[in-house]
Amino acid sequence: MPKRHMAKGRKNRSVACACRGRQYSSCCLAPWRAQTLAVSVLDWHHAFPLTLIGLAKWTPVLGEQKRKTVVLSCKLTTASQGGRLKGLSFVGPKNCVQEPTCRTHLVQKLPEKVDLEQGSLGLEMVISSLHDMGFTDAHINELLSIQPDANHRQLLDIISEFILLGVNPEPVCVALKRCPQLLKLPKAQMKKRSSYLRKLGLGEGKLQKVLYGCPEIFTMHRRVIDGVVQVLKEKCLFPVQQVTEILYRCPNVLRECPSELEYKFQYAYFRMGIKHLDIVKTEFLQYSISKIKQRHIFLERLGRYQTPDKKGQTQIANPFLKDILRVSEAEFLARTACSTAEEFEVFKKLLTREEQEESESGTSDEEEEGEEEDTELL
Repeated sequence: MPKRHMAKGRKNRSVACACRGRQYSSCCLAPWRAQTLAVSVLDWHHAFPLTLIGLAKWTPVLGEQKRKTVVLSCKLTTASQGGRLKGLSFVGPKNCVQEPTCRTHLVQKLPEKVDLEQGSLGLEMVISSLHDMGFTDAHINELLSIQPDANHRQLLDIISEFILLGVNPEPVCVALKRCPQLLKLPKAQMKKRSSYLRKLGLGEGKLQKVLYGCPEIFTMHRRVIDGVVQVLKEKCLFPVQQVTEILYRCPNVLRECPSELEYKFQYAYFRMGIKHLDIVKTEFLQYSISKIKQRHIFLERLGRYQTPDKKGQTQIANPFLKDILRVSEAEFLARTACSTAEEFEVFKKLLTREEQEESESGTSDEEEEGEEEDTELL
């Protein structure tokens, strides 16, 4: 038998064949080694059939050692049946190995299960976050029932912004129930409006009452709010601090027309003789102009209210504004007016007729003045 020769310093080692004396490269022995390894695997697994065998082989390419995967596709039978390797074939190096069909089928079904689990976890996360903010189970049920198809992330963003503004859970639920459009607000717009309200002084707790009275303060156009603030500052001459107090105490003024708001102030200041500070403290602007005129003129004709003079003096003691406007109609008639409900109803009908006649006469006067101007121009 010839001796094996090994050359030192060479990258491709050669082996002398015992039968023929020829030299073979180590890469040429890969199929033989794979077959030997497959037979040994059969000895390890006597009762289990094998389908794929992947072997790793180091092959020299351009002087570098790169790892290649040798895939052997062969039909194997169990050792108990006396089977041996059949149809052994060398496929060659591949970068990847295909998964069996059954395993691929299972992987395709996994995302559906994961999505269902993520959806349930999302709802649990929402409920847990609302609990952490101080909402009860009853509040959470109300919030989730306002718009069942609403985005949970959007819901959390809106509610968390309210909590940061100092609003308690109960007012948040009331505001969202009265104005569901709040849930459709983008987060950026919500933050922008919150910043604007802070500049007006409506933050850190003051926004709570505003949401009770006017929850659409976040959805209405900014020019509407600016118009009301401008009338209070420039037309009614309220200082900035009192403007903030009016918006806090009487948030429904944001729904009124600026011209009607100005008329209400003029009626309080010139007709009833009420000063700026009293208008703010008594929350005068939150009442309707019809209610104010009905009760004020009724007391005036009964001789129980008198307009103060330039010095703010009267010959009689006028009742407090809280006894005129804050009380119910029955209490107003019994304690303040000392009159009956029948007399008050007749008075309201007469007052309505007078106002209609005044508006008609005012319209006719304007038309006559316009005709006179036209004749003068001719």
